[in-house]
Amino acid sequence: MLTYEIISALIVIVVGAGTFALGWLLRNRQFRERVKHAGESADRLLEEAKSRQRELLLEARDEALKIKAAAEAEIRDRRSELHRQERRLQQKEEMLDRRIEVLDRRERALTEKEHQVDLLRQQTEELKKDRQRELERVAQLTVDEARDFLLREIEQEVRADAARRVREIEQQAREEAERKARAIITLAIQRCAADQVAEATVSVVALPNEEMKGRIIGREGRNIRALESATGVDVIIDDTPDAVTLSGFDPIRREVARLALQKLIADGRIHPARIEEVVAKARQEVENIIREEGEQAAIKAGVHGLHPELIKVLGRLKYRTSYGQNILNHSIEVAHLSAALAAELGADVNVARAAGLMHDIGKALSHEVEGPHALVGAELVRRYGKSPKIVAAIANHHGELDEPQSIEAIIVQAADAISGARPGARRETVENYIKRLEALETVANSFPGVERSFAIQAGREVRIIVKPDEIDDLSAVRLARDVVKRIEETLEYPGQIKVTVLRETRAVDFAR
Repeated sequence: MLTYEIISALIVIVVGAGTFALGWLLRNRQFRERVKHAGESADRLLEEAKSRQRELLLEARDEALKIKAAAEAEIRDRRSELHRQERRLQQKEEMLDRRIEVLDRRERALTEKEHQVDLLRQQTEELKKDRQRELERVAQLTVDEARDFLLREIEQEVRADAARRVREIEQQAREEAERKARAIITLAIQRCAADQVAEATVSVVALPNEEMKGRIIGREGRNIRALESATGVDVIIDDTPDAVTLSGFDPIRREVARLALQKLIADGRIHPARIEEVVAKARQEVENIIREEGEQAAIKAGVHGLHPELIKVLGRLKYRTSYGQNILNHSIEVAHLSAALAAELGADVNVARAAGLMHDIGKALSHEVEGPHALVGAELVRRYGKSPKIVAAIANHHGELDEPQSIEAIIVQAADAISGARPGARRETVENYIKRLEALETVANSFPGVERSFAIQAGREVRIIVKPDEIDDLSAVRLARDVVKRIEETLEYPGQIKVTVLRETRAVDFAR
């Protein structure tokens, strides 16, 4: 019995050992197959990577060829554009030479006319002497009496003749100057056409739905208070459907608030901490926009080498307006007009262009520095190393100085007036418009002999009706000239104002 149990145990041991050996052999075989399969997979992946590498190299080579072809095409286009510009410059030089010749001929003609006026004046003196001798002989008057009588008569004749001569010369000079100025200004304006858009002191932000207004206000108004505190503008939420109004006199703060509110609406997370974070990002974004706008303005105007701080201050003008006219666009337009006028008149084009671009740069700092914006801008430009001519032209573009320092300063004044006074460029409030008309009529009514006056054509013309028994025809000419001088000395106005004096002539008789 014991031997049977031993044999059974041995059999179990042998069977177990055989089973274990068989299992071990099977697992070892499976492991080798897995290793082999992994190696094959690795080889296949390596081949695929090499194939992908070859495809990427071919694509990169094709892309490099395309970029090279595009660059060569752009170089050819730029060369052709340079050739066209050279031809245009040559044509302009030829046109300028012809204009100089015409101006020389006109100058000689004016000199001859002045000589004729001098001769007429000498003849008048000789006639006066002859008349005096004749009166002494015929009238047998004393010398003093004859002198008084002759002086009165000659004075009347000379005044009448002088008034006629002055009127003729003024008419000729006015026609010649008007024709010449019209040609030059028309050429400058044709070369610089710009659109103007009226801007206000509010910005409107569209909302996706009415529920967003409650989220902007927040619990007990904490969100709207945080937004107003962070941006410095007033957030107006009224009955306007799907819209919120941002109100503020600082356009840069208003733009920061508009961008921040749009980002908050798009994100959906509106709470004080998030508002401060988004406002900071919006402020940085506006700073980048200001710098980019300043650089673009300098490029458009053709002014190079500006200091980065001047570029930054110049870009802030994008958010400033004057009578509804965007000041940055106005500055670019004045730069182009100044350059065109300077080229026509033979002045320094670069000085005129730079002064025209930066003539209103002081308006970006006028709320920070005391003084007129022209002087503030001139001091800022001088601080960053610009030439004295540019500084003087900026300082005097509104006549702040007694006399213009250079012809470029006068050109910038004219270009600023052209850009601001042309129809549609600016708008005036009704109060300012009425005050300007009343000021014109007050100036006209201040002269003796004026019966009534009317400011018409939007303040660009004044018609004066005089008393015919106090003002004669020659006095009407002098009155018109005196009114013009008084308007130029006392009033500020865009463009020019036409003064027309009307005198009624009546002939009365009675049939008996």
